[in-house]
Amino acid sequence: MKVLVVDTATSAVQAAIVEVDGDELFLQAFRREIDPRGHVERLTPFIEACLAESGRGEVDAVVAGTGPGPYTGLRVGMVTAAAFADGAGVPVYGVCSLDGIGGNTLGRALVATDARRKEIYWAVYDSGAREGDPQVCKPAELPETGADYAIGEGAAMYADLLPVEAETTPVYPDLVKLAELAAPRIRSGAPSEHLTPLYLRRPDAKPVRA
Repeated sequence: MKVLVVDTATSAVQAAIVEVDGDELFLQAFRREIDPRGHVERLTPFIEACLAESGRGEVDAVVAGTGPGPYTGLRVGMVTAAAFADGAGVPVYGVCSLDGIGGNTLGRALVATDARRKEIYWAVYDSGAREGDPQVCKPAELPETGADYAIGEGAAMYADLLPVEAETTPVYPDLVKLAELAAPRIRSGAPSEHLTPLYLRRPDAKPVRA
């Protein structure tokens, strides 16, 4: 089964075509650009390029990272995924974007992404399994997590403020991992889902009052 996967929850604009063949997954095409303001301009061309590279335009399902992430960028990916799936007549499934990082970790890991406003979105993973719901806070206000290390774009940005050793090279959600986490639903032909974004806080934009 051919699956389109997109994620715009971080400053990385990402799209991929992943083949789900039984218990195995194969990356057929992939595009990524680190551009925190370029989600609108880059995502659709990335999808078109991946479809062309993979050899055929049809897909069997769509998977979207649901955040947490900044309001505008996250909304671009989820709306695009839902619209593409609706137009193609295929199901769409959501996966927490942090799981695309934490699902690949070993030991106890703190996964942190940039939440803007000098804050991070974060969650703790034990051998790749997330503990609890994602949270948002300032790096210096992070509670005791028992994590052995921190990883992710937010960890790299605020390494000097975190209470655990952090990897200083930014890591972004792995689209193959997102497809893997959605694979049981894809294989079973589960119904399409209503994508619910994990904003965790209100958007920066405020309505204008008279």
